[in-house]
Amino acid sequence: MKMPDENKIVTVSLPKALLRKAKVLAAERRIPLTRLLTGVLEQLVKDRDDYERAKRRALAHMRHATNLGTNGRITWTRDSLHERRK
Repeated sequence: MKMPDENKIVTVSLPKALLRKAKVLAAERRIPLTRLLTGVLEQLVKDRDDYERAKRRALAHMRHATNLGTNGRITWTRDSLHERRK
């Protein structure tokens, strides 16, 4: 059985106006301020983790990309790509 993570008490310093608005927001959602802040921090960490995972996946795809036979050289110009044929 997995044990729940132990909570750690931290002290933060917030601007009074921000703290007041955060308390109102938590009250409107009928949740404690701690749960509101925990949810926001969890989402920030999840977003960062998701980004890092996507970045690693994209880099892996680039390392194993299909060889287009150009040997890394661009053999065309913008104008030639958009040239109109009559």
